[in-house]
Amino acid sequence: MAIDLSIIRSQLEGERKRLLGDLEQINAGAADMERRVGSPFGKREEEATESFELEKRLALEKRLRDSLAEVERALQKFKEGTYGQCDECGKLIAPERLEALPQANLCVECKANQAKNAKGKFPPA
Repeated sequence: MAIDLSIIRSQLEGERKRLLGDLEQINAGAADMERRVGSPFGKREEEATESFELEKRLALEKRLRDSLAEVERALQKFKEGTYGQCDECGKLIAPERLEALPQANLCVECKANQAKNAKGKFPPA
């Protein structure tokens, strides 16, 4: 099954643009939140809410940055002429996988091994 790489590249470029826009919105919202920090109320409930909102924003920002890095990696592979090759084993990634997840950089087997190896491991403290 042949895939149209120009369509996939356009999808990746569109996704990159969307992610950059989302990050811009989050950063604009962060500036608004910073202006509210240090409010004279000092109530624990308000502080807890602000802390929760900050944690949510940071988690979302990290997820967006991670997605953006994946998309940019795929676009870089287009420039290098290696798009569609697994970063781990070098084999071709199934066209169905690339159509479903254009930023995929691992074949199904290597992705499964990565997930299996990561299971039960905790990030360093």
